This record gives sequence, structure tokens and C-alpha cells, in this order.
Amino acid sequence: MVQLSEQPITNSPVSKIQTDRWVDATWDEFLYASELPEFAKAKAYFFNQQMRIETMGVGANHARDNTLLVFMINLFCTIADISLDGLTNASYRSVRHREAQPDLSYYIGDRSSLTPTGSSIVDLDQCPKPDLAIEVSDSSLAEDLGKKRLLYETIGIAEYWVIDVERSTITAFAIETPGSQQIQSSRVLPGLSFQILEEALQLSRSQNQSQVGRWLMQQFQSV
Repeated sequence: MVQLSEQPITNSPVSKIQTDRWVDATWDEFLYASELPEFAKAKAYFFNQQMRIETMGVGANHARDNTLLVFMINLFCTIADISLDGLTNASYRSVRHREAQPDLSYYIGDRSSLTPTGSSIVDLDQCPKPDLAIEVSDSSLAEDLGKKRLLYETIGIAEYWVIDVERSTITAFAIETPGSQQIQSSRVLPGLSFQILEEALQLSRSQNQSQVGRWLMQQFQSV
């Protein structure tokens, strides 16, 4: 249990809060909690009048998979000549309605030039949403596959991936209106098979990233 250090909101569910769970909260309570110094390194989500303050993954495998994913996606797009611009841990906010902070997010193709700039949270009422959102899941797998998927559906992001760090697997969804459906290869990055990415994640447990990169180049060049 985390005791908020600033003046608590009387009789509010955020006067005391546990991280890594959904808590009933108003938008103002969410802003109050998410901006506290105790949670400066946490990720913040708001959806359906609930908030989730999520501690950042600090394990080596989580960090390794996050690093490798950035490399794999950029390598594939470089070889396939697909325009791409990505952000790490960017927060996306629709004021008073929802907020999400994926581990990785990408603007793709003609929309790569629309990637937001600046130091503030991305305002989805003013800026375009990304095409792809990715959550790297160590201890939050059930939430990433469940409620967060519904959150990304409401934002309207075209594609959503969940990386299971423990099993080195990828569960991906094409988001449609309404709902989403599971897919085996990317639609926003045509020609990219999740099977290849999973094999690379598995290889990274026994080989260094340069070795995995050389293997990936062979796979991507044959697509």
C-alpha cells in the first residue's frame, strides 16, 4: 500500500492507493495521483472512471525485450522501405475520458510525419493517435490482454501487440469499430510475421543482440 505524501483528497479512493491495480477514481483524482512524485517513474492509465498506476518493469528480460522490439521493428521497416516514427513510454490523453501509456507506439507510412513533438503528454483531442501500440508484459499480462485492450479499442489505435516476456510470445490484435480481432501477422506493417519476432525473442535468451540481428536480417530479406 502506498500512502500519498501530499495532502490527500478527503474520503477519496486515492487517499490511499495500491499500484498495479484498477481503482475507482474521477478524472481530477487521476491527475492528482499520477502527478505525485511517488509515481514519477510509474505508468498511468485512465478508463471507464478507473485509474491504474503501474510500476515500470525493471527486470532484465523486460528491458531486453523492449530494446529488441525497437531494433526489430526499425530493421524490418528499413529493409521493407516503410516510413516509421516511434515513441517510447509516451502518454496519450483524451481529457476527462481516457489516458494510456504504452511501452512503445508508432506512426507508420504517410502518418509517420504526424508524430507529436514537445515535452507534454500527447493530447488526443489535438494530435493524431498512433497506428501501433505495444505493451511489454512481465507481471501485467492479464491486464494488457484484457482491460488495456479495451482502452486501446476506444482510442481507436489500428493495431495492438502484447509481448509475454515469460514465454517470449506475441498476442496481437487488429482494432476495428467496434472491437478487435486477433491476428497472426501485422496489418499496419505488411509482410511482418509475428512468428519471426517470437523466434528472435527466444533467440535473445541465448544469443547476444548482434547475433539475433544478423539472423533477423536474413529472415526479413527473404520476405
